[in-house]
Amino acid sequence: MKVVIVYESTHHGNTKKLVDAIAAKNEVDLVDATKVDSVNYESYDIIGFASGAAFGKLYKKVTSLALSIPSGKKVFFIYSCGNNNKDYSKSLRTALEEKGCISLGSYGCSGYDTYGPLKLVGGINKGHPDESEISGAVDFYESLL
Repeated sequence: MKVVIVYESTHHGNTKKLVDAIAAKNEVDLVDATKVDSVNYESYDIIGFASGAAFGKLYKKVTSLALSIPSGKKVFFIYSCGNNNKDYSKSLRTALEEKGCISLGSYGCSGYDTYGPLKLVGGINKGHPDESEISGAVDFYESLL
């Protein structure tokens, strides 16, 4: 089974820690969304989208690349966020399901956040994602296989 994870991790590298841990233990291709204009999804059986969350959504570049996916693909979502109180993948997941994609689930965890006024107080969630959250992302991924 061939898997790719398209990710964007620009704030503090929180999401990159998650996808790097997955790739260290599993055979998966990683694509940095900030360095490509398109992804050839045809050769992949499962496609993951991983991103930080800002203003209630996954980052724009990941979202844009996700919306170019062909229908019928199996997809999953991973995200890190400053306030992990909801499923930030929901709107993108719904859009891809409406295109005929099959959602395998999502995994979200806290991430170190110094956006805007949070920078004045040193940010929130220092040390996140922590080892248990990183292990949780790997366990989530492996449960999909």
